[in-house]
Amino acid sequence: MKKLLLISLLFSKSVLFSQTVLNSLPLSLNNLEKTQILNIEDKETKDIYAFAWDNQNINILKYNKSLFLTNQFTDLIKKEANRNLMGATISAGQKPTLYWISGNNKNILITTYNLDCKTSESLNFDFPKNHNYIISSFQENNALYILAKEKEYEHLLLYKFENQKCEIKMLDFSPFTFKNKENVNISFNALIQYFPIKKIESDILNSLDLTSSICKMYVLENRIILTFDDRVQRTQVFEVNLNTGIMKERTFDSPASKNPLATANSFYNNKKLFQIAANEDELLFEVKDFDSKNIIKKYSFSKNDSIPFKNSPFFVQINNKKPKQLKNTAKFLKDLEGLTAGISIIKNKQNTFVTFSGFGESQDYYFKADSPDQFGLREYYSLTKMVYFDATLNENLDFISDKQSQPLASENLFYYLNFNKTINLYDALELKNYYILSYYDDASKQFIMRKFTDGFMMGDNRNSIINKSI
Repeated sequence: MKKLLLISLLFSKSVLFSQTVLNSLPLSLNNLEKTQILNIEDKETKDIYAFAWDNQNINILKYNKSLFLTNQFTDLIKKEANRNLMGATISAGQKPTLYWISGNNKNILITTYNLDCKTSESLNFDFPKNHNYIISSFQENNALYILAKEKEYEHLLLYKFENQKCEIKMLDFSPFTFKNKENVNISFNALIQYFPIKKIESDILNSLDLTSSICKMYVLENRIILTFDDRVQRTQVFEVNLNTGIMKERTFDSPASKNPLATANSFYNNKKLFQIAANEDELLFEVKDFDSKNIIKKYSFSKNDSIPFKNSPFFVQINNKKPKQLKNTAKFLKDLEGLTAGISIIKNKQNTFVTFSGFGESQDYYFKADSPDQFGLREYYSLTKMVYFDATLNENLDFISDKQSQPLASENLFYYLNFNKTINLYDALELKNYYILSYYDDASKQFIMRKFTDGFMMGDNRNSIINKSI
């Protein structure tokens, strides 16, 4: 989001960073290639737990809501070896539980740790035979959820792990109709096979390839929302109650155009559905109330419009090369052809920041010169292309010119990581008004926590990173 600021920082060599550390703790981790860090918050007590493990030990650190270390426990890695840490919850009695998934994704080792007694106990969970593959996982209300595909049937399976118990709900999509771009009926299984469901993170920067996904999942309190933009004519939405498994379908028509639409997509945020649609002549944008489906705001921009309120130039980027500016709206729409449109939304207290984009990926090949075959062996490689520009909406969802807007906490965090390339082992935790970045500094053998909030740190706006101790 706000790509112009991001680009200026990425290619600048004079940006200074505050080195204020929230807290640090000596910690020795082995075999960093087989190491993970995970942070979670106990929603009831507001305590923060940090987990760091290597091939020998699991280190559990417990902080109170003021970020003072109150307890810690180091346990040997035993049955957890050769597994990946999938998630964590806080069980009854403030006991952290970790979920270690096997390499073949068929079994989960559920280990609960007693920090006071310095003990642990484990249970095994085998996925049922009708389980096919995992789509995504997430934590909500001290429970771990796994969304998975069921074999053969047009069903998804929703697993809920809480207090060493598992509930499974079946989500049946067979009664619903799905169509492709040619308006031909397709099965739900075919849809998510060709366009896998991608989880969208709330209130952080989501990459353009992610926001251009056809099938998306949003995690909200006690529910998830699945959106399907497989047809340019409309967005199909399913709201799933996590407690009951009951699904509710909604459909939202895409913005209307006099000419056939070439691409369309959507993004859910704060009880609203934001929709983008485009063809070679115009770019269309609508904001709809999620419950009533009523249009709150609608905009259309022809290829001859200048879009004066945009907060960045039009950009096109091929692979990981430096982005290039596009001259005008017509050039933007031209480069959008053949790409999948995308839109992403992130909010602060006053404004809504919007990125309009398009993303495409393809494969090409060349013949290897040193091939033993007289015709040569094909060497395949990926090609990516994206176009984008940024804009800002005020509280009334009117576009405003806001080129000097202050960076968000999530942006500050990502900028910090970008300029500290040696940080490879980390996790970020979103709290009420800020983010905490926990990472391992291999040089000093320290586990470090930093706080990131919205805004500039220096009065002259030279430093985009705000990094203050509590």
